[in-house]
Amino acid sequence: MAGLAARLRELGAETRVCAPPDEDFKALMDRAGVPLIPLGPSVRSVVARPKPPSEKAAFSLAPELVAARFETLSTAAEGCDVLLATGLMPAGARDVAEKMGLHYVLACFHTLGLPSRHFPPGKRPGAPSPEGETDNRVLWKHDAERVNALYGEALNSHRAKIGLPPVDNVRDYVLTERPWLAADATLCPAAGRTDLDVVQTGAWILPDDRPLPADLEAFLDAGEPPVYVGFGSMAAYAPKGIARVAIEASRAHGRRVVLARGWADLAPVDDLADCFAVGEVNQQALFPRVAAVVHHGGAGTTGTAARAGAPQVVVPQIADQPSWAARVAELGIGAAHEGREPTVESLSAALALALAPETRERAGSVAAASRTDGTTMAANLLHDMVS
Repeated sequence: MAGLAARLRELGAETRVCAPPDEDFKALMDRAGVPLIPLGPSVRSVVARPKPPSEKAAFSLAPELVAARFETLSTAAEGCDVLLATGLMPAGARDVAEKMGLHYVLACFHTLGLPSRHFPPGKRPGAPSPEGETDNRVLWKHDAERVNALYGEALNSHRAKIGLPPVDNVRDYVLTERPWLAADATLCPAAGRTDLDVVQTGAWILPDDRPLPADLEAFLDAGEPPVYVGFGSMAAYAPKGIARVAIEASRAHGRRVVLARGWADLAPVDDLADCFAVGEVNQQALFPRVAAVVHHGGAGTTGTAARAGAPQVVVPQIADQPSWAARVAELGIGAAHEGREPTVESLSAALALALAPETRERAGSVAAASRTDGTTMAANLLHDMVS
C-alpha cells in the first residue's frame, strides 16, 4: 500500500493511507512520504500476545473493526475520488464509499480468499462445514455464512444509521465481482483460478534505497553469503525455538546466519561470530547477498526474495502462508517445510534443497521474469477510473 501511495504521489495525486497505528507502519509511510491516518487497534496488540487470538476474540474484534472503518473513513475520504481497501475482510470500507459516492476498489495480495470452484476456502472463525463435505461451491457458501456471522450485524447496523439498505452477503459485497490482485503473475497466477473477474496488476513495491547498516555490511563482507532467518510479524505464531533450530541447521551446512529479530524478538543462541542479529532492514538490498531466505511465507517476504533471486525455505504458520510455501516449491525456487515446528534435522533437509545449485539457478530465472511495475499499472487504472 505504501508503494502504491508513493507512486500515486509521484504522478501528482493526493493520497491518504488509513492503517493501524503501529510504529512500524508510521515509519513505512514516512519513508513513502504519505500521511498515515490511524485506523483501529494496532496489529501488534492483536498478534503479539502470548497466545494467538481465540475464536471468541475474533467475534469481539470484527464489530470493533467495522465501527472503526465507518468512523475513520467517513472523515478521511472527504474530497477523495476513490477508496481502495485491502485486508483480511475490510467490511465497512465499501459502505462509506457508497454513501459518499466514491469509486471503490478491493485489492488483495493472494487469491486465497476469493471464491473458486477449484479450491476450498481457508479457515475462518465460525461454524465449521459438515465433516466430509467436498463440494467447493458448498464450502464457499459456508464461508460466506461465517463472514456474515462475524461482520453482518455490525455492518448492517452502521449502514442503517447512514441510510443504506442492509447487505445480505458481506463477503461478496466487500470483494466485488472485479477485485484487484497485487501479486506477480509468476508467483501467484490468477487466470481461471477464481470465479471472479480478477484484475492482476503485479506486486506493489515501495523501492528501498536505504543503505545496509555498516556493521551488517562488514559481516556480509567477512565471509561466504549467510542464510537469512526471519519471521516478520509472527509473534505468538512463531515456531518455538526457531532461532536455535535455524542457526544449528545453517551451521550444519557450514553457513553463517543473519537473524532478523522481528515481532517474535528472535535472538542469537550464543556469542559465536557466525551469527548477526538485525532489526528492521532493507530486504531489497540484503536478499541478493544471502545464500537462502528462511521465513514464514508472508506475501511480502516471498515476493522480495523471489525478485532478489534468493532461494527460499518457507515454514508456513497461518493464513496464506501455506499457499506461498507450496508455490515456492512448485516453482523450484526453494523448499516448503512440512509442519509448523521444524527440527534441526527437518530444517537442515529443507536447506539442503534450497542451497542446491539448481535451486539458485531456477531462482535467478524466476527473478528475471518478475515484473516490478505493479504500482504503475495500478496507479494508471485508478487514474482511468476517475477520468
